[in-house]
Amino acid sequence: MSDFNLGAILLNPEFVALLAEGLGITFVVAIGSWLLAISLGITLLVVRLLPSRIASGAVVAYISYHQNVPTLVQLMLWYFGISVLLPGGLQGWLGENHGEIYFAIVALGLCQAAYFSEDLRSGFRSVSAGQTDAARALGHSYVKAMRFVVMPQAVRNAMPALVNHSVSLFKNSSLAMAIGVAELTQATMGIVSASYRTFEVYLVASLIYLACSLCIMAGGAMLSRRTALAGAH
Repeated sequence: MSDFNLGAILLNPEFVALLAEGLGITFVVAIGSWLLAISLGITLLVVRLLPSRIASGAVVAYISYHQNVPTLVQLMLWYFGISVLLPGGLQGWLGENHGEIYFAIVALGLCQAAYFSEDLRSGFRSVSAGQTDAARALGHSYVKAMRFVVMPQAVRNAMPALVNHSVSLFKNSSLAMAIGVAELTQATMGIVSASYRTFEVYLVASLIYLACSLCIMAGGAMLSRRTALAGAH
């Protein structure tokens, strides 16, 4: 430990710039995949609620696949497999415009949507059926009853699980390095190769991931309190 020198990393403008750039790409992947995941998760829940065994079965199959196949394998499938099925022009455009980022967002988003859908389903099941009946009795259509009465309560009940899986999604963004995304973990490995200070570099990266994860959890806790207060009125 006598050679420990954190300043060699934090006071080096080139290394700091690499970390900042990697963190920026991490946020792009994490936020993009989160938006895709929550949108698709809600859609999956709605489809599963339809009075159709075929639709419900398709959603169950989708969720089963994404929950049981490793996320890394799904990333590889999209980048090395599905990408070759795209039209040549689109493949060329992706190759010139950091296509690996788009594939990471799609793969992570599709995977996380399965978990978000189950979180929302649990929240939905915790809402009394009488809420829907009361909304319909007041003249709301089924869609409006779901949108304005049931779903807000379902999301509020599912908030802790959604926050936990949002943190998992942020951490899983590090897997995107496997397909060449220059996110924080890959930037960290590049700095290790240039500085030979493995412990210091990975310590800094660990602290960055920890700080970001704690911020997500704190934001989720604050949102949970606000929605709980709103539901109490």
